[in-house]
Amino acid sequence: MRGAAGFVPRDRYASAAQRVSATSWNGRTVLVSEYAVIDPATGEVVREYPTASDEQAAAAVAAAAGAYPDWSRTRTVADRAALVRRVAERHGERRAELARIIQREMGKPYDQAVAEVDFCVDIYGYYADNAQALLADEPVPLLAGDGNAVVRRGPVGVLLGIMPWNYPYYQVARFAGPNLVLGNTIVLKHAPQCPESAEALQQIFLDSGLPEGAYVNLYATNDQIAEVIADPRVRGVSLTGSERAGTAVAEIAGRHLKKVVLELGGSDPFLVLSTDDLDVTVAAAVEARLENTGQACNAAKRFIVADGLYDDFVTRFTARIIAAADGIAPLSSAAAARNLESQVARAVAQGARYAGAGERRGAFFPPGVLTGVRPGDDAYGQELFGPVGIVFAASSEDEAVRLANDTPFGLGSYVFTTDPDQAARVADRLDAGMVFVNGVGLEGAELPFGGVKRSGFGRELGRFGIDEFVNRKLIRTAG
Repeated sequence: MRGAAGFVPRDRYASAAQRVSATSWNGRTVLVSEYAVIDPATGEVVREYPTASDEQAAAAVAAAAGAYPDWSRTRTVADRAALVRRVAERHGERRAELARIIQREMGKPYDQAVAEVDFCVDIYGYYADNAQALLADEPVPLLAGDGNAVVRRGPVGVLLGIMPWNYPYYQVARFAGPNLVLGNTIVLKHAPQCPESAEALQQIFLDSGLPEGAYVNLYATNDQIAEVIADPRVRGVSLTGSERAGTAVAEIAGRHLKKVVLELGGSDPFLVLSTDDLDVTVAAAVEARLENTGQACNAAKRFIVADGLYDDFVTRFTARIIAAADGIAPLSSAAAARNLESQVARAVAQGARYAGAGERRGAFFPPGVLTGVRPGDDAYGQELFGPVGIVFAASSEDEAVRLANDTPFGLGSYVFTTDPDQAARVADRLDAGMVFVNGVGLEGAELPFGGVKRSGFGRELGRFGIDEFVNRKLIRTAG
């Protein structure tokens, strides 16, 4: 689950007053500040937020660094877990309000927005419930000598999170939940189009009793974020976003010897190798493609179907995708819809066939299906971030795996088959961080999330998520 993180290289601005950008909706162009809520359904500028000054950016790091000694040393794991549990409870109490905020910020359907908040409740609750067990000392058996040795997990310091617009609460939860119970403190830069949800989250952490500085929201520019990464008090960076954003952040962090966790793009394959109910499989495929109006990094985007099922699959899949146009939500912005429109037009110009539900209108992009995309075409190696699926035919299991792996990305994948041995065999051969067999929507707070290749590195959620920004300190005691 991922979108553009809002951290991309851009020209320097002379002053905060000049930090404006142009946005358009159905041909109307207005200037807005860098942080603003623009309802994608109407193009209305709902509210603008002031971008931080350089002094405010420095103060955010200072606050997180100042809170760290007490948060990490004075307070026990149980103390921190109790406060994180309150964060979960506040999410549950405010779920309707939180859902409405992201509905107007980035167009998320209300029911999915509520589900996102509920998932955050699960994530914060998971780390509150399991913090002590996840952070328990790990004895190391000695090969020689008397005494004992343990590895003790502890925090590393201030962390910077750079988070996207497509899951404004969930992305923060899977970064903040484990790191707060661990004892790290957090500076959080959200995407410029999600300032209201960022403000709501800051209030939740304060209302839950976390001390000032444990979690700090920052409406920063990219230039300011580069300075934050360079600050010696900041010990690590987690970014969810585009390849371009990940490259920029990793380059800066590398120069300053900072650890980075990156969750980037995805073009997840959905392999249909056999089925005893094609309609059920097609319904799962549509669900996997249209989650969050297709704006999810781990949404299925490339459907690779066995030759014998291909024609029927394309017919039924296309019919269901087009039928979903009735009541479709807008994409996150008119710019996002224009970009998808350009990608589809380019695919058709290169020889692909497109079946869609109509024309783009502002931020609304009608869902559709591409077939006939060939290696070498632009769409073959791109991530289409919206409600458009690409379907390929595979003559064998080997060809299906080859097509699935023939991508620069390696985030998630889906395998549908009636043969358990084949499922295990194919899952083992896929170059992906996650494989889901015969099901969609199977993510959980306890399950690690992340990818390989240009989808990034590191893991979030579960035991692996809390082990990313941790000091595994060896304590060896002589006999």
